[in-house]
Amino acid sequence: MENSQAVEAGNYVLVDYTVTLEDGIAFDTTVKEQALEAGIYDEEKKYTPLFFRADARQVIKGLDRGVLGMKEGEEKTLIIPPVEAYGEYKAYLAQDIPLERLELQAPPEVGEEITTPGGRDVKVLALTDTHATLDFNHELAGKTLIMKVKLVSVIR
Repeated sequence: MENSQAVEAGNYVLVDYTVTLEDGIAFDTTVKEQALEAGIYDEEKKYTPLFFRADARQVIKGLDRGVLGMKEGEEKTLIIPPVEAYGEYKAYLAQDIPLERLELQAPPEVGEEITTPGGRDVKVLALTDTHATLDFNHELAGKTLIMKVKLVSVIR
């Protein structure tokens, strides 16, 4: 193939990846076999390479920049700090919300994920008779991601 050149900003790429946290437990992958091995297989998910334009802010910054310079067929492990992934955890995004504003049929449980009337998926951190403390941070905020990436194809 002609695609032996390194990925440059603006190239379209296809990558397979498997993402773990620092504990080594995989939580997302584009590879069916990896999903089965990690016990995270979802029969409704299509396990196909991710398509995006390199260095165009279509994916998290660590992956966006991490593919630059890779060649077709190359594999590498990216260590992506929170600032290049889903941001630092922000304590002010954990907020006490009156239960009546949540429009739920029954009070939520601590640890449960609920959807707010505005459509945000949030985690319940604490609960009283009148309020729920909800975490509006992304579930991966503050986490370092370990991403094993294989460059499947470069489209110029």
